[in-house]
Amino acid sequence: MYPAGTLRIHELTTEERAIYQTLKPECMPQHVAIIMDGNGRWAGHRSLKRFLGHQQGAKSVQLVTETASRIGLPWLTLYAFSLENNLRRPRAEVNFLMRLLKSYLEGNVQRMMDNNVRIRYIGRTHELPSEVQDKMNWAADMTARNTGTTLTLALNYGARSELVDAFRALAAEMKRKHLNPEHLTEEDVHRHLYTAHMPDPDLLIRTSGEMRISNYLLWQIAYAEIYVTERLWPDFRGIHLLEAIANFQRRERRFGGLSDSVGITDEEAEHAKIAVS
Repeated sequence: MYPAGTLRIHELTTEERAIYQTLKPECMPQHVAIIMDGNGRWAGHRSLKRFLGHQQGAKSVQLVTETASRIGLPWLTLYAFSLENNLRRPRAEVNFLMRLLKSYLEGNVQRMMDNNVRIRYIGRTHELPSEVQDKMNWAADMTARNTGTTLTLALNYGARSELVDAFRALAAEMKRKHLNPEHLTEEDVHRHLYTAHMPDPDLLIRTSGEMRISNYLLWQIAYAEIYVTERLWPDFRGIHLLEAIANFQRRERRFGGLSDSVGITDEEAEHAKIAVS
């Protein structure tokens, strides 16, 4: 449950507030991750250039983030720019995305401050252009003392490369500390992930209707609930985040176990034992 005093429900739209009032405060997700997909298709459906889809998608980022901050969502992580995007997209499009990132940070830091949002990043961000890194660091420093929603942008990110980086760091630690591999635990891997400072996502949202994970947070989403919407990212708004959370709350999360009403009784187990003896 969110700490008292962090909610700004009165700032939601009438439509958003109607959905929010159906939610159970004690069952809210702590961390929502989103695969933002469909910018290019959004532009294509309107016979527009792809860059206009990316621009509209950047507006969606801020609008969704503001709704997240109003409902007190602690962690929001967005797949903004993948490692594969960097390697496989036309260089002109990549360059535009880098300029758009700088423009987004410059234009929205004050809105982040107004909404108590803190911005962070995960990925191989050291490979991005230096002027982009400078702007990223500036925005992170400006918002570092904010205590509301932590908005994390996954930039030049790939889950497999994250695991490679984690394993390299873990191997170096083992060598330095003379650790026995047999004593390694999942927590040892977790400590070296980009996301070590945050809880695993409870809810993964994917826009545009595609039924794939796209190399995103593969370790972290082991038990996340997955919500796929046909809506393209540039059309995604805060109300749609609330709809996804409402759907999430209708799920029964068992983490590999069974609900109380489904388990095998002692009597059933005894009959099974007799049947196989």
